[in-house]
Amino acid sequence: MPVSFESDYIAGAHPEIIRRLSETNLETLPGYGTDPYCARAKEKILRACGLEHGDVEFLTGGTQANSVIISTMLADYEGVIAAKTGHISAHEAGAIEYSGHEVLELPQENGRILPDTLRRYLSGFFADENHEHMVFPGMVYLSWPTEYGTLYTKAELEEISGICREYGILLFVDGARLGYGLMSKSADLTLPDFARLCDVFYIGGTKVGALCGEAVVFPRGSKPKHFLTSVKKRGALLAKGRLLGIQFDTLFTDSLYFRISGYAIDMAERMKAMFLAHGLELYLDSPTNQQFVILDDRQMEAMRDRVVFSFWERTEDSRTVVRFATSWSTTEEDLAELEKVLAGLD
Repeated sequence: MPVSFESDYIAGAHPEIIRRLSETNLETLPGYGTDPYCARAKEKILRACGLEHGDVEFLTGGTQANSVIISTMLADYEGVIAAKTGHISAHEAGAIEYSGHEVLELPQENGRILPDTLRRYLSGFFADENHEHMVFPGMVYLSWPTEYGTLYTKAELEEISGICREYGILLFVDGARLGYGLMSKSADLTLPDFARLCDVFYIGGTKVGALCGEAVVFPRGSKPKHFLTSVKKRGALLAKGRLLGIQFDTLFTDSLYFRISGYAIDMAERMKAMFLAHGLELYLDSPTNQQFVILDDRQMEAMRDRVVFSFWERTEDSRTVVRFATSWSTTEEDLAELEKVLAGLD
């Protein structure tokens, strides 16, 4: 069987989560997230975010979280700004448009919307005398890390947050891989920073050790009214909400979330060093668990039967950008096998 670096959710769940799910399996608990594990997980998350007050709600997956958050927080005449390469723009099958809200795409640089680009767009929109006939920008969507594993700096996020507040629109950060960003050696943002600068963000579990689940944080009373009702209306309310609460309670006990994220970063840095040692070209220098390498057709064919990776895009010179991802489940044996495969390309 080939070794897989296809994504960061190819394994089930961290053993500690499986243990806790098994230990609590026969407990009879109320449903829909009203159980004590959900309550305890929410308290731990708010504490980690440095929030005395705030709301945390659990959803099962990233696309679901993006769709629910955007559709419940925007007015019906508003759309959401995103990078052209953003997840809601490129890889969510029109889920946001399906909810009735347009994705307003902006140019990007290595997955990031630059503050100047955002300001020019917003100033141009409101300067247009016909803007009442257009989709209003009601929210800015960022992902951290981005689709290319890159990170916004604290200064950039502060500037974007300031622009959003100047124009009276919401700032939403998709944190499907938030743990890998927080533990990156290049990161200067913390959970309290996100709580301070965003109107809503979520802490990803599916890609960071959980079977499933995302923890949506509303820092300052920004949770929409009757949010549970809106979640259920969208078919997204999990009856056995305990499954999410137990997982996040475990992830935020003894810093497990941060420890396993840091482990994945260490493995990614070692993998990056291997690529460079064998003369492979990086598409960009990602500081997180996603690494992007440019391969020619011969290299891809030589690796395909022994290593699983993800296609990303074709280059202008007819080569291919592919992604390798590490996670909590990446092993020493995985890296050793990759080393052998890379040695065969020399």
